[in-house]
Amino acid sequence: MKLRVANRKMVLGNNLFLVLFLPTIIAVLLSPRASAQNRAFNIDQIFSAQFPSDLVGAPAHGRFAWVFNLRGSRNIWVAEPASEGSYKARSVTSYAGDDGQDLGELTWDASGETVVYVRGGNLEGGGPYPNPLSEPQGGPEQQVLAVSVRGGEPRKLAEGHSPTISPKGDVVAYLFREQVWVTHLDGNGKPEPLIREKGNCGSLRWSPDGSRLAFVSQRGDHNLIGVYDFAQKSVVWLAPSFDRDRNPEWSPEGRQIAFIRESAGPRLLSSRRTGQPWQIWIADPATGEGHQLWKADEGPGSAFHGVESESELLWGAADSIIFPWERTGWLHLYSVPIKGGAPKLLTPGDFEIFNAVLSSDRKEIVYSSNQNDIDRQHVWKVSVTDGSQMELTPGQGIEVFPAVASDGRTVAMLCSDAQNPLHPAFVTGVGQVKDLAPGTIPADFPKSQLALPQQVIFSSSDGFTIHGQLFLPSNSASSVRRPAIMFFHGGPGRQMFLGWHPMDAYHYMYGMNEYLASEGYVVLSVNYRGGTGYGLDFREPANFGPAGASEFKDIQAAALYLRGRPDVDAKRIGIWGGSYGGYMTALGLARASDLFAAGVDYAGVHDWKTILPSLTASGAPPEQAQLAWDSSPLASIKDWRSPVLVIQADDDRNVPFSQSVELIGALRKQGVEFEQIVIPDEVHDCLRYHTWLNFFEATDDFFHHHMGGSTR
Repeated sequence: MKLRVANRKMVLGNNLFLVLFLPTIIAVLLSPRASAQNRAFNIDQIFSAQFPSDLVGAPAHGRFAWVFNLRGSRNIWVAEPASEGSYKARSVTSYAGDDGQDLGELTWDASGETVVYVRGGNLEGGGPYPNPLSEPQGGPEQQVLAVSVRGGEPRKLAEGHSPTISPKGDVVAYLFREQVWVTHLDGNGKPEPLIREKGNCGSLRWSPDGSRLAFVSQRGDHNLIGVYDFAQKSVVWLAPSFDRDRNPEWSPEGRQIAFIRESAGPRLLSSRRTGQPWQIWIADPATGEGHQLWKADEGPGSAFHGVESESELLWGAADSIIFPWERTGWLHLYSVPIKGGAPKLLTPGDFEIFNAVLSSDRKEIVYSSNQNDIDRQHVWKVSVTDGSQMELTPGQGIEVFPAVASDGRTVAMLCSDAQNPLHPAFVTGVGQVKDLAPGTIPADFPKSQLALPQQVIFSSSDGFTIHGQLFLPSNSASSVRRPAIMFFHGGPGRQMFLGWHPMDAYHYMYGMNEYLASEGYVVLSVNYRGGTGYGLDFREPANFGPAGASEFKDIQAAALYLRGRPDVDAKRIGIWGGSYGGYMTALGLARASDLFAAGVDYAGVHDWKTILPSLTASGAPPEQAQLAWDSSPLASIKDWRSPVLVIQADDDRNVPFSQSVELIGALRKQGVEFEQIVIPDEVHDCLRYHTWLNFFEATDDFFHHHMGGSTR
């Protein structure tokens, strides 16, 4: 799934947890446990700072906009230059309450005076609108809205999502029921359908003069790229093929479009280190005629893997196309001239690019990566023409999602470190990072009481090098053996850092790990194989997931690392995680219950065979289905003895709710002690803040009960 950088909250419908204590079902309302006398801070306090997301630069006036989420109340903030080297920030919307209404997809008009955005719905995917409050009439509709930076109430433009404003500044194109619609930015006139076609539309891209609109039509087994001409009221398809085309990018003068072409075909269980080589094509939007500009080599990088950016192709200066490629085994940026020729590596080294944007003059790329600092991210820039590089944010922080101001010099980003939570900042010179919205981190935020996570590196039994972040209690110098807890992130294509994470769910989970350390636990967050940050071979390991569960070796290695520490009580080690981290939790509890005293499994995968339709399709090799089952936690249920807290939202659109239903049935049959929390009407990445508090309090209570409590 695509995890958008916006706060997602796990919420209980009307705050009601349905908790099952074997063998009796009781409905209870969980409230945060009263703070113990010796507790350094409470869970609510550690999440008291606003979480920023969706940072975008305006095309004029040097402004930036972003979303701030304060305990579930999401609002748009704008910062503009106040004096030399400083900005003045303020909120331009006034939504209040933890109502589960997401807010994001910010975009500026050409004048830099209006922000268009989306509120409500499920910004990470389609389907019926979520109803996290269990409203009897259903959840609120998803709306495209506009707000002026000068003040005033937001105005509704339409029902839909994915808005993009014409360069002329008069028309907004957007998606409604996965078809393309248009409406007027000033709110006058009615929304109108622009394109009705058989596919699901996406990736709307205006031509530079606003006369045409490119889009992707997803048609199941193939994708097409179309261009709608407003004058002709017609669509031209760009070099249609049996493949999957994506990411249209206009040339600066609007006479050409570059796009990515990947071969169609089923996804296999095996590693995707290689594949049918992907291509970059150039097409004429007027005629649809196109040609292949470049094709990936066989071997590493032949299967496409992109960056966390809106555009994965960038049209740079001197008519060059900048693109991501893993030819060296690391995700880097390359450029190739549109006239053809060999690609040029712009970012050499053993590191990965996370996201990238182009400067307004198209001469520089500003990007974030773990260059020279493998377990953090920093912002760099590289010249499109000569490849010269400069690090803009060295140090011990984490800086991601850069945005370039209209002056072409100022770079804003979201930044954090081990103690300061994520916040918007800007840099005008190397290392001179300043807050974009000073004073928005509360005075009582407990940053001085947070642990400084340490980088730890250990090896799995098959030789994989595993990185982790170790959180130690404040009085860890004592000789007391403490309970320990292992954490596994979701994805699995993610990386936890040595500081507050820039993605919403992992921001919360980092905070929970800090809280557990404050409780007296030794906490180890594990960056297991299958994650990002450590190269292609690490992200695409052999025998992974349903093809053999080789990642179980990383669970074992992490547990053995903790058991070998003199400050850890080997009989009191817990494990927790969400989504793929829930799968890792269940896998550890099923296959190695002797290593774990207890676990908390949120929305984990428990039976690969039933979650992968390709395994049950007609003609699927029976040995693949058997291997998927053997790789599942449920295949080892007879060895599961450790108590577990199982949690899942019942409107989960990523992991079928039936996965937990199946697990609960198996645990009952096996006689394993468990507790269950069902979250009615919530989605996978839940939308309300209050549930995070309840979820984490329940997790804390569960570990406290089953591991004998902390030592504080």
